[in-house]
Amino acid sequence: MSKTLVIVESPTKARTISRFLGKDFAVESSYGHIRDLPKSKLGVDVEKNFAPTYIIPTKAKKSVNLLKKAVEKARRVILATDEDREGEAIAWHLVQALDLNGEKNGAAKEVERIVFHEITKGAIEEALRNPRAIDMKRVDAQQGRRILDRLVGYSLSPFLWKKVIRGLSAGRVQSVAVRLVVEREREIKNFKPQEYWTIDAKLHPEKKTKDKFIARLAKINGETLDKFGIASEADAKTIDDALEDAEWRIADIEKRAISKKPLPPFTTSTLQQEAFRRLGFSAKQTMRLAQQLYEGILLGEEGSTGLITYMRTDSVNLSEGSLHEASVFIAKEFGERYAVASPRRFKTKTKGAQEAHEAIRPTDPARAPEGVKSHLDRNQGRLYELIWRRFIATQMAEALFDATAVDVLAESQKTKDKRYTLRANGQIMKFDGFLRVWPTKTEDVILPELTKDEALNLEKLIPEQHFTEPPPRFSEASLIKALEQNGIGRPSTYAPTMATIQDRGYVEKDEVKRLKPTEIGLVVNDLLVEHFPEIVDIQFTAKMEEELDDIAEGKLEWQKVIRKFYDPFSKHLAEKYEVVEKQNMVEETDQVCEKCGKPMVIKYGRFGRFLACSGFPECKNAKPLPKEPPKSTGLPCPECNQGELVERWTRRRRLFYGCSRYPECTYATWTDPRKAQEKEK
Repeated sequence: MSKTLVIVESPTKARTISRFLGKDFAVESSYGHIRDLPKSKLGVDVEKNFAPTYIIPTKAKKSVNLLKKAVEKARRVILATDEDREGEAIAWHLVQALDLNGEKNGAAKEVERIVFHEITKGAIEEALRNPRAIDMKRVDAQQGRRILDRLVGYSLSPFLWKKVIRGLSAGRVQSVAVRLVVEREREIKNFKPQEYWTIDAKLHPEKKTKDKFIARLAKINGETLDKFGIASEADAKTIDDALEDAEWRIADIEKRAISKKPLPPFTTSTLQQEAFRRLGFSAKQTMRLAQQLYEGILLGEEGSTGLITYMRTDSVNLSEGSLHEASVFIAKEFGERYAVASPRRFKTKTKGAQEAHEAIRPTDPARAPEGVKSHLDRNQGRLYELIWRRFIATQMAEALFDATAVDVLAESQKTKDKRYTLRANGQIMKFDGFLRVWPTKTEDVILPELTKDEALNLEKLIPEQHFTEPPPRFSEASLIKALEQNGIGRPSTYAPTMATIQDRGYVEKDEVKRLKPTEIGLVVNDLLVEHFPEIVDIQFTAKMEEELDDIAEGKLEWQKVIRKFYDPFSKHLAEKYEVVEKQNMVEETDQVCEKCGKPMVIKYGRFGRFLACSGFPECKNAKPLPKEPPKSTGLPCPECNQGELVERWTRRRRLFYGCSRYPECTYATWTDPRKAQEKEK
């Protein structure tokens, strides 16, 4: 009974923490949640103030039994689960399931709760010096979210089974995410391109013919042209004709020094966005790798070491210790010029930001990626380098540029009443600063030496037609950004939401990893928007998130929040059962079942449409819909001259172009033949 038992969520975290504790401590893992609502029933008593019925899932029973035995041998129990609401709830469930408060057998244990945002020796020792009680306000907020989501899911899902097809589900956050994807898809479909033109002039000083530069028409008679100021080819031709015989001179030159500041350190959402943009990682993959880096990586003789701080956070705060360590490292590694004079701090601006965590950063700024590369797999290494570089960049000097803006005046003999002003911009990097570790697209644009009122010669005019483009489909990263901006979801929910809407078959990825709604996703979304607008309303869902935050701060009681939502919702649901007709999810075809001779129909399943016999259940014949023929480019195959070039996809979803007569003709190319043809013209 002499040892102190420390309980964490994962065996990796347990192994890392045990390195920093002496022989008087035993560290065990709960392997995640050990209690939850039952899967087979609602598990919430709506008549008794939403009292939950928690059970120990089958997969957790072995862990619970082992923990009970460990508790019997311990004098003191320390709950060291994660510091967010989910971790707080796990700690509370451990108390209940292991009877640490002695409510069942009367033998209470000495229980302490510790939290830390990085798994390092210093952080663990500091946490042990400052134990606290379980924060029941955070537990209540987690319970409120879990019960609220259960009530929505277990109430709406049967409705969808009855009115659409079996196997569907709805969720408080997932349904809003699907709605955003659907609305974006329709925005793209209904988009009408708008024409506009730009006019560039290739110029050079009269006496320096080699000093060429490009200027773009920016003003007419001193009034700035907006994007659609030149709306048609006719407008462009009129201006082009006027400029052909114009007299050109330098009207003004402005030179100034500009600086560029680094971005803030990573939060959960910005890490997911940048990992997708730079590394192509899904939100789920990013969080799995970040969890591994946080819980500990075996670094040879150094043992299991946590490489980053806690990865579920919406804070951009940085500890004073990390700021000092970063400054020392930067000065030593890159030179004093690259270090900032005083630490650069950031303020969290995210709507609904909660809990004063730190940003995601390396636990040791001096642990450069090259030093740990050999101990990490490829993707772990890439993510660690991304986090390390982003953090180090925050404490480096600004990048400095010399910028030049030149106004060119063109006065035409044909249109003496009009003065045309063109603008040329140049930029030269003078000092890379933080860009040395966080490269972004910066291109030097060098203008020749010019003087005010200097005469210029026109080499050629370059009118160019453009069309506005529709907004792109959401990626996982940009959808997470949209949810965050609207105050929907929290750091712990972004990745699960992305996984859920795809696992449920409502959303799928296209060939470039962008999200598009499936047909069943469209049907379910439209039904929810029409009949349950409060469930998929962005403002309503954001308001619920704010109230959950208020519960965590002790401003609201979770039962009252749920009651305010559930009473009108359940009444509304009962009414909709009576008035909403079942959706017709069957399409007739001219195909005949080869097994029984009855017509085949198209049905909807969880993963899209498929062919099925209309004689079901007597005849269970079903098969996939025939694949659509490859999309043609309209160009003949240059090799056989008999087939045409069509779009095809590799197994890794990379687009290429091949002959429609494959395998008779094996011609293939990565280059779009239509673009190649345009260049030849």
